[in-house]
Amino acid sequence: MSASDLVNSSETNWEQVDRMTDEEIDTSDIPVLDEAFFANARLRVPEGKVSVLMNVDAEVFEWFKSQGPEYQNLINRALRAFAETHKA
Repeated sequence: MSASDLVNSSETNWEQVDRMTDEEIDTSDIPVLDEAFFANARLRVPEGKVSVLMNVDAEVFEWFKSQGPEYQNLINRALRAFAETHKA
């Protein structure tokens, strides 16, 4: 995919948005974040990842890749599920 394949499909007038003050922004549909929200909130820090180079069957790789652009995350989740299942 090249940059020319990408199409700017946004119909938002970003210049107008940039000119708006905070008071002009309608936040009426945003819920208030009260104490109950923060009592249940959890900080989620991504775990460290390592970059690996490994050989896999072409058929397996193509299946994961066919699942979409986040296929590397899918491979990671599959490996994590396998590891969790086989923990001693």
